Amino acid sequence: MSVFQVALKKVVDDSYEIETGFHLEDKLMEDLKKGLAGNIKKYAVITDSTVQKLYAEKICNLLQETGYQANLFVFPAGEKSKTRETKEFIEDSMLEQGYRRDCCIIAVGGGVVTDLAGFVAGTFGRGVPFINYATTLLAAADASVGGKTAVDTPLATNLIGLFNQPQKVYIDIAAWKTLPERQLKSGMAETIKHACMADHSFFYYLKDNMEKIMKIDQASCEYIAEMNCKIKYQVVEKDEKESGLREILNLGHTVGRAIETVSDYQLLHGEALSIGMTAQVKLAVKLGFMTEKEAEEVISLLQMADLPTAIPEYIDREELVKKLYTDKKVRDGKLRFVLQKGIGNIVEFEEGVYATPIAEEMAREIILGLP
Repeated sequence: MSVFQVALKKVVDDSYEIETGFHLEDKLMEDLKKGLAGNIKKYAVITDSTVQKLYAEKICNLLQETGYQANLFVFPAGEKSKTRETKEFIEDSMLEQGYRRDCCIIAVGGGVVTDLAGFVAGTFGRGVPFINYATTLLAAADASVGGKTAVDTPLATNLIGLFNQPQKVYIDIAAWKTLPERQLKSGMAETIKHACMADHSFFYYLKDNMEKIMKIDQASCEYIAEMNCKIKYQVVEKDEKESGLREILNLGHTVGRAIETVSDYQLLHGEALSIGMTAQVKLAVKLGFMTEKEAEEVISLLQMADLPTAIPEYIDREELVKKLYTDKKVRDGKLRFVLQKGIGNIVEFEEGVYATPIAEEMAREIILGLP
């Protein structure tokens, strides 16, 4: 018998820029010409049926005019398309168009697009570079930053995926003006979550400037985009692969992701998260980590953004309790929750531990007690 040691120690620098502004298509072209993706000449532009005509076709045409080979790969808009089947469709379509390892993917769209395209990039040809061009507030706040990519399964959301960092992220605030009002409101949920978990003053900024933000006031929107990136970066920098601290980004998601699935995606992600945040603050009050007044302030801010804080009548609450067990934080069959400590902080239950086991009976009590 013999043993051969394969030594593969390496240092990886996954740093990248996040650029925020208005109408960044030309800046993307400029960066590519300067070598953002190296010497690559072939670009796969992945988008959905909503963003296709708004932004993706223009970016694809600009790539071609700049001298690159570029093709558009489009799938139906919506969370229901974030599946292994859609990923397979895109991969097969890219292969049919002659794409191999010498290509770069550009994801143009919201969170579904960036999640799916980033996952494709991580596995296509065993990995090709990708760029996120985020067109929604939700993607700016969450999906385009941090390197999490995934698809959903019939059981739950985001169970199949990998960590894969982009070459660069562009946050085009001008695109927010094309969003339906419901989508813009949905995007505010992740922003409010960031303020609740990490920045007391940002929470009250949102409270004082909600009307401006909803009207896409340039200064206000640039500020919240910057704050979202800053708060998430401070977490991801310390825990890229979610071994501890990064779990705090799941604040409100234990109930939120479950209700999103049980609603059969009738609720947008931010709408489901808002209900999850409501459940989370009520649990935090019950366990003594928040006051009733602080919980009311969080719920009031969610309502200021016109987000739901009650469970829709069509949701079976017992089915919702069962669905909690599909959450990625479950350990040894036990539900685990991340909880706020007042406003602008998170409970650290012991050193490096940010989620705590919660008995099913208590979770049920909270869920049955919601409006």
